[in-house]
Amino acid sequence: MNIGMVGLGRMGRGLSRRLLADGHRVVAWDRDAATVQELAGDGAEPATDPADLGERLTPPRVVWVMVPSGAPTQETVERLGGLLAPGDLVIDGGNSNFHDSTARARALAEREIAFLDVGTSGGVWGEREGFCLMVGGPEAAVDLVRPVFDTLAPPGGWAHVGPSGAGHYAKMVHNGIEYGLLQAYAEGFEVLAETDTYDFDLHQVSEVWRHGSVVRSWLLDLATAAYGKDPRLAKVAGFVEDSGEGRWTVAEALRLDVPAPVINLSLIMRLRSRENESYAAKFVAALRNEFGGHAVRTAK
Repeated sequence: MNIGMVGLGRMGRGLSRRLLADGHRVVAWDRDAATVQELAGDGAEPATDPADLGERLTPPRVVWVMVPSGAPTQETVERLGGLLAPGDLVIDGGNSNFHDSTARARALAEREIAFLDVGTSGGVWGEREGFCLMVGGPEAAVDLVRPVFDTLAPPGGWAHVGPSGAGHYAKMVHNGIEYGLLQAYAEGFEVLAETDTYDFDLHQVSEVWRHGSVVRSWLLDLATAAYGKDPRLAKVAGFVEDSGEGRWTVAEALRLDVPAPVINLSLIMRLRSRENESYAAKFVAALRNEFGGHAVRTAK
């Protein structure tokens, strides 16, 4: 089928190439003209701007938005709302807050334009392995683009999980779980790396855990790949970003009175990674010295 793709970052390019490989027609636009031309070399039809993209599509027009969450997505959806017509469809495949998605669905519905929020997981591997898609929105809109979802996802890898906002809600919780899983692996491997009892080959341990162990997973596969390139991760700085979903998951858990200590603490550890020196740690060390005479290391 015909689909427009707005936003050609790593994910947008992967989605587009997977669609092209399965025979779909992709009209693509990005602020970076060089990226548009690069994808044109893979078979996409380049557009000069969103208006041009809309004119090149045949009704009912479907436009997939893959830009950063927040203001960039809001501006893009508003712009498309002014360009598209009743019966058309906008898909947000980014990591938007589900509250924003429900509001966008309502705003576009006033123009009789459908909206789907599609939580998209798979990273840069999705182009080859397929993307996991969590779809929120009206059934009629889902039916319109089933061929797209069937192409993008592996068998069993997409589902219509509920009305508007449900797709991004599911993706929010998915990413919150990811925070916890990553932190558990990180802490375990740090113990292995820091022990003074044995000299573990971390690549070897991660590799053997991949086969038959109860902790095997795709994340462990990726750990093995990372250790294969850099056995002590010496080239990697210990600074961890977060794109918002972990914070939103913690906030939602608090709203629902659901205890989520693992996700909460994994988020806190990401924040801690950004400090060269923790004032809170200095405070604790100072008080331990005051009440117990515990040694204090001199600051460098």
